[in-house]
Amino acid sequence: MVKQQFGLTSEDTEIKVGQTPKTAIWKKNKAVVWYYPAKERKFEVPLFLIYSLVSKPYILDLSHNSSMIQAFTKNGYDVYLLDFGVAGYEDKDLTLDDYISKYIKKAVQHTLRHSKANEITVVGYCLGGTLATIYAAVADEPIKNLILFVTPVDFQQLPLTASWRNMLKEERGTIEKIIDHYGIIPPTFIDKGIKLATSPLPIKPYLALLEHADNTQYVDRWKRFQKWTSDHVPFVGATLKQLIFDLALDNKLVNNELLINKTRVNLKNINANLLVVSTTDDDLVPEELTVSIMELVSSRDKTYQLEKGGHATLAIKGRLPKSLDDWLSERSIS
Repeated sequence: MVKQQFGLTSEDTEIKVGQTPKTAIWKKNKAVVWYYPAKERKFEVPLFLIYSLVSKPYILDLSHNSSMIQAFTKNGYDVYLLDFGVAGYEDKDLTLDDYISKYIKKAVQHTLRHSKANEITVVGYCLGGTLATIYAAVADEPIKNLILFVTPVDFQQLPLTASWRNMLKEERGTIEKIIDHYGIIPPTFIDKGIKLATSPLPIKPYLALLEHADNTQYVDRWKRFQKWTSDHVPFVGATLKQLIFDLALDNKLVNNELLINKTRVNLKNINANLLVVSTTDDDLVPEELTVSIMELVSSRDKTYQLEKGGHATLAIKGRLPKSLDDWLSERSIS
C-alpha cells in the first residue's frame, strides 16, 4: 500500500544516482578508481575513499545536495573513490589479503601518481573503514590522515552470547562448506541478513515517509535511499569466511593477530592523524564497535567524535559537519 501510494514501483530502479562528474583513472577486474575533481582546489592532500564490500558506494553520491563526495569537492578537495564493483562467481577465492594488497594498495599508488601528491588522506566508511584500518597498519604509502566513519573494529562488542560464539566456532566446518557451495553469497542473502540484524527497523523508513509525505524533496531523497538499501552486491566467499572467523569470532584485528600476506596487522603501526566518527542512532555499527581503536594506535593526533544521526546520515547530509571540515582542512596541506 505505502509503496503504491508513493510510486515505489519497478520504475524506481531507473532513479539516477552518482551524478557528480567523475573520471576513471585505474581499473582492475571489477574495481575502478573514480576521480572527482574539486570545484576549486584548495588543498594539496587528496582524499581516497573506501566503501563497504556489502553495498554499492553511490550512497556517498546519492543525489545533488545529498552527496558526501560533492560536499568534499565543493570544499576544495580532490576526491578518489575505490569502487570494488560487483563480484562474480569467478571472484569467489578473493581474500582480505587480495583486497588489501592487490586492490587498495595498488589503487592508492595510482591515486598518488595521478594527483602528484606527496601524501594522502584515507577515508573509510562502514566495512570500508575496517579495510582502511587494516591497510593503514601495513601500508608503505604516505598516509597523512585516516578518517573512519561508523567503522566496526572491535568485534568482541558484537551482541553475541558466549553460547552463540561457541556454536559458530564448533560449526565452522559446516559454515565453510555452505559458503564454499555458493562461492559468493547472493545479494538477497545479504539483504535479509542486514534486515534481520536491524529488526524491527525496516518499518521505520515508511513511517518517516508518511510523516513527510507532502515534502517532495524528502520523498525524492527517500526513494533514492531506499533504492540503495536494497541494492546489495554479492559477497565473496573466501573473504566472508575471514570476516566471520578471523574478525567477528576471534577478534584478530583488535588483538593484533590478523595476518595479511603473512604480515601481522599491528594497529600500533598506525601513526597517521586519526579521526574516528560514530553516530548516536547507528543500530548497525554502534559506537562500542568502533571507539576501542583510539587506544590501539600510535597516532599522537587523534580525535573521536559522536555525531547525531544513523548509519548513513553523514553520507547523505550534502554538507560536511563543521567539526569534520575544521579537522580535515587543518590537516590537508602538505
